[in-house]
Amino acid sequence: MTTTHPILYSFRRCPYAMRARLALAISEQTCELREVVLRDKPFELLAASAKGTVPVLVLPDSVIDESLDIMLWSLARNDPAHWLAPEQDALADMLELVRRCDDDFKQHLDRYKYPDRHPDDRELHKAAGAIFLIELNDRLTQHTHLFGRRVALADMAIAPFVRQFASVDDTWFASQPWPALQRWLLEFTQSALFARVMQKYPQWCAGTAGVRF
Repeated sequence: MTTTHPILYSFRRCPYAMRARLALAISEQTCELREVVLRDKPFELLAASAKGTVPVLVLPDSVIDESLDIMLWSLARNDPAHWLAPEQDALADMLELVRRCDDDFKQHLDRYKYPDRHPDDRELHKAAGAIFLIELNDRLTQHTHLFGRRVALADMAIAPFVRQFASVDDTWFASQPWPALQRWLLEFTQSALFARVMQKYPQWCAGTAGVRF
């Protein structure tokens, strides 16, 4: 495979990379996917973005190394499912909800999921993260998705992080009085789109072609 398409450095389980792949897939943006192992980052990834985190999308004339920016770039080029135009038509409100997920909720998620890295109170962060999940559940009791009756950008940008939070203790998550959130997450994880972006690929090595994605 040639490198005429954009190159996406990705890691399958990373929620940031997951959301980028979701947007690239739904917008039908063909790219060369290079699956990396985070403990063995290739030189090419570090050369493209000094941050050294995934996802990184390398374009002919620029590099996008923020997952939400990759989503917005993809959907600006093609948005067949209207992720940028939810029924409630509130792109600014969607982006604000995503920002809160990426800032406060992600901080609590990390400290809940990785207590060995963060020695402070795990249960405190679990409870703090749950406040955001309760808010999502409340929204989802009003309509099937976060901004209406169909999937939009906010759903796909936030769902990978809710999935990660739920997977820390799936029995606990299933026992919470959040039926709307649980239904929404199950719909996400059982979707054909999710199955597509979660395919397993071997680690990319320099000098080899990535996977056509």
